Amino acid sequence: MSDGPWVGSWRPHRPRGPIAALYTSPGPKYGLPTSVGFLAHDPSRDRAPAFSFGLRAEARPRERSPGPVYRVPPGSTARGRAGAPACSIYSRPRDPAPFNTPGPGRYSPERAGRVAFPTAPACSLRSRTQHGAVQQTPGPAAYHLPPMLGPRVVSKTSAPNYSMLGRSSSGAFYQDLCKTPGPCRYRVVHTDVYKPRAPRFTMRARNALPGDSTAKPGPGAHSPQESRPQGVTFGIRHSAYVAPLIADVPD
Repeated sequence: MSDGPWVGSWRPHRPRGPIAALYTSPGPKYGLPTSVGFLAHDPSRDRAPAFSFGLRAEARPRERSPGPVYRVPPGSTARGRAGAPACSIYSRPRDPAPFNTPGPGRYSPERAGRVAFPTAPACSLRSRTQHGAVQQTPGPAAYHLPPMLGPRVVSKTSAPNYSMLGRSSSGAFYQDLCKTPGPCRYRVVHTDVYKPRAPRFTMRARNALPGDSTAKPGPGAHSPQESRPQGVTFGIRHSAYVAPLIADVPD
């Protein structure tokens, strides 16, 4: 058992990384798909078939002849135009260019030896092209073979190698144990963390008492000797059509 109010090895501490409790969710801001209509309908709900009214098809246009509006030229009959045949005179067309067929003397059978008979291959020597002059092939000294020493040899088996680290000051015989934190170095956890929190109250400044701050006359502001004598005033004239007040009604 541990000494203190804590059970086990857990102690209050800061989270090592961001947790979900540090962030707030956007709340009910997600738009659910609608369950009304046919387009974009909720896939988890049944959708009734939807029918659309098509447009009225255009009626077939009736063939309308222009009627007797043709202007028949004069002299026309059922068999053609009445009158003597008329001919027009055009210019003479040009003669087509004659085809120049080569004669027997245009052929040279002696030059068809390489085509008609098997011949030895013939090669021609040309100058070196510019593309071949630009190419620079690396020489033997441009290649680097991998080293054969050390643990990182590609094609060879290397022996195990070890590295020597420095001496650690933690747990050594020369470790300074005076730097160990004492009891006062630990932070005391507030009781409101692991116990029900007690109510808290704050003390505010005293409010001003309610009162009337208007200026009022004192005893010396009155002058009884200057009081006005009481007089008689005339009231308003009543209408003659107002019914009198009858208080005593006979039984």
